[in-house]
This record gives sequence, structure tokens and C-alpha cells, in this order.
Amino acid sequence: MRTQELRDLDDQKIVEQITAFRKELFGLRFQQATGELENTAALRATRRELARAITIARQRGIDVENG
Repeated sequence: MRTQELRDLDDQKIVEQITAFRKELFGLRFQQATGELENTAALRATRRELARAITIARQRGIDVENG
């Protein structure tokens, strides 16, 4: 998801996206640990998407650390 697309979302949708990115990252890490992950670039891409979403949430003053 591009930065502008994240900026266009309302606060609740950003929190939902952050939760989804965290779940996806957990799944990718689990696959990597078990040797099932084929696309290792997906880890980096998901980490960056999560960081973008968290940055936008913090700029808006949304608490996302407890989610």
C-alpha cells in the first residue's frame, strides 16, 4: 500500500491496517523459521509497510502500541 493511500484512510482503517500488517509479518516470520518461506523479500516489504502505517498513525496522534 502506498503512502498516499494510507494517508487517505481514516484513523480506524489505519489501525486495522497496522493490525493486518502485524499478523502478516508474524505469519511470514513463522514460515521463515520453519523453512517454508520462498519469497524472503516479502518480509522486508511487510516491515516497511508496517513502519509507514505506524509513522502516519503517530503523526495523527493515534496510539498503536497497545494493539
